[in-house]
Amino acid sequence: MFNNERNNTMDEPFKIDMYFNIRWYAKKHSKTITRRAKWDEKCRTWIDQKGNPCLCFYDRDADTKNKYRTAVNYEVLA
Repeated sequence: MFNNERNNTMDEPFKIDMYFNIRWYAKKHSKTITRRAKWDEKCRTWIDQKGNPCLCFYDRDADTKNKYRTAVNYEVLA
């Protein structure tokens, strides 16, 4: 499970209401996923117990009730 302690959180390089694209390999789906994202007050970054960078973001393309996603070993695209 995720460690929610703030001292395990990376410095957030994003600003509230910032839009960006993100790409990561999803083991669950066995493929690379690219999404349009938005940073808001619920988003965060952290390092998991295995040392992987993680990012929780608002998925602008989501068609489900919960529009927040977590990307592990992600790449922010220009």
